[in-house]
Amino acid sequence: MEQRSLGSQGLVVTALGLGCMGMSEFYGPTNDEESLATIHRALDLGIAFLDTADIYGPFHNERLVGRAIAGRRDQVVVATKFGNQRREDGSWVGINGRPEYVREACEASLARLEVEHIDLYYQHRVDINVPIEETVGAMAELVDQGKVRYLGLSEAAAPTVRRAHAVHPISALQTEFSLFSREPESELLPTLRELGVGFVAYSPLGRGLLAATPASLAQLGEGDFRTERYPRFMGENREQNLKLADRVREIAEAKGATPAQLALAWVLHQGQDIVPIPGTKRIRYLEENVAAVDLLLDRETLNELDEALPAGAAQGDRYADMTRVNL
Repeated sequence: MEQRSLGSQGLVVTALGLGCMGMSEFYGPTNDEESLATIHRALDLGIAFLDTADIYGPFHNERLVGRAIAGRRDQVVVATKFGNQRREDGSWVGINGRPEYVREACEASLARLEVEHIDLYYQHRVDINVPIEETVGAMAELVDQGKVRYLGLSEAAAPTVRRAHAVHPISALQTEFSLFSREPESELLPTLRELGVGFVAYSPLGRGLLAATPASLAQLGEGDFRTERYPRFMGENREQNLKLADRVREIAEAKGATPAQLALAWVLHQGQDIVPIPGTKRIRYLEENVAAVDLLLDRETLNELDEALPAGAAQGDRYADMTRVNL
């Protein structure tokens, strides 16, 4: 698969990654054996960039990824995150960026993943009560100790990235980016490119909404938080967003592609410094997503998508509580 550089410190990953969160929580029932098979299939297809976090499960997802890469560690770039602190029973403690917690969380992630080092270590959410310089300083110590190779931030605003990067080079900034979430285009992406920081796009399919139909949304099972916690999946917002998804479907059909493939191809065409990490726990969706890497979009198609889904077209906020993102 095509390779892309994240940042200017030497981190190279595949053009498409795999988000593993839904294999443990948030998106309905899970099955470890199916998830393990999906990760193994991803590796076989050339995807060598896996994204997890300590809170997914909580803690289950890192253990799952660790099992999946056992014996194949040298084939994969492993990214995980700290900062959203949870207890073993799933209850939430809060956002924690204190230096002592950075060290504690890293040791715990290394143990669960059963690896000697983490390739890309993100602060999952910015702790407004701890200066970013202190948090990144502690993260930099992990690099010096060989426990982490590259540093990242998630859902950090441009000024925060700039301050963090002054302490230690940041290789990647992760945030939501898709035809439904184009906010990074205005300030964040230009700042990242100025600093030489790569961009990892999570939820590049709008949490599946860009490829959804009323029938598919009706099938979301118990334990799927999308219809409960994400405003874009609710009420009138959902109806308006489904109309936009229909337009994506029409353009995709004209290209002989699926809506998911078109939406992913759009993200891939936004720059060689951008790597989307669509999440799935099923092989059939994984294989569909991988095909997007080879889908070439001409200027006419890109313009058509820009016209159909300009910035701000999606109805509803990304999260019910937006106070923890873009800080």
